[in-house]
Amino acid sequence: MDPAVEGESGLWSGDELDLDTYLARIGYDVDRDGELSPDLRTLTALHRAHVRSIPFENLDVALGRQVPLDVKSLQAKLVRRRRGGYCYEQNSLFAAALERIGFGVAGRGARNRTRGAALLPVTHALLAVETEGQQWLADVGFGWQGPLEPVPLRDGARVEQGGWAFGIGREAGGIHVLRSLRPQGWTDLYAFSPQTLYPGDFTVMNHFSSSHPESRFLGQVVAQKPGPEVRRALVRETLSTVRANGADEERIVTVGELAATLKADFGIEIDEEERAGLERLHPVGV
Repeated sequence: MDPAVEGESGLWSGDELDLDTYLARIGYDVDRDGELSPDLRTLTALHRAHVRSIPFENLDVALGRQVPLDVKSLQAKLVRRRRGGYCYEQNSLFAAALERIGFGVAGRGARNRTRGAALLPVTHALLAVETEGQQWLADVGFGWQGPLEPVPLRDGARVEQGGWAFGIGREAGGIHVLRSLRPQGWTDLYAFSPQTLYPGDFTVMNHFSSSHPESRFLGQVVAQKPGPEVRRALVRETLSTVRANGADEERIVTVGELAATLKADFGIEIDEEERAGLERLHPVGV
């Protein structure tokens, strides 16, 4: 068993997290939703609440800002300012919360497979969580295509989450693949090895994604949100909506609609300085 998954104390700085404020941010009420303990019920409820409440977005990267991953910075941005973040931010915050509750958590690094046959670098960060004698894939940071709840980390696992189905495959070399069932059949989302990654590894990956010229997060707005019935993604000027019944639609968001769309569809409120900076990037006029 991976020693980090078994629970290496303090790895994710869970002791620095204001857990009550985090729970309030994701809408988890202990009296209503149950006491927190390192079990599958708690892991599932927290995962679902997090992805429901905190959107995926790259706005700080698009604006040329630094993206710190320490718990205090993540809490200030994603919790108190009620903003979103991308995978390194989301899963680092979630790992801190899980560690604080008593879960064993380890990082993993994945290659995105949603962009055709291209062999992409390992730039996606996710988590492996140990509870009740089994490992679970936990990923609150893959955007609109990601799981709503943990997925059993074993070959052949299949789960339904709302109107969506996810599965785990296994390839040569111990590679795991997260797949999603689409109208055309099972589609790979990403592939990852069993190698443990640590917060420092997330920092290195974050540096590439937030500053390298080839990063897809530079120079454009990305905001995404999964849901049990509807999933939405804004990439540059295109707002895509996919429903659990297979229906999908796209529309163009003009610069004059950008701030309102971020608020209405993703729950992201930006200040005037951020608005001006993002509108300068937007490719479609009023």
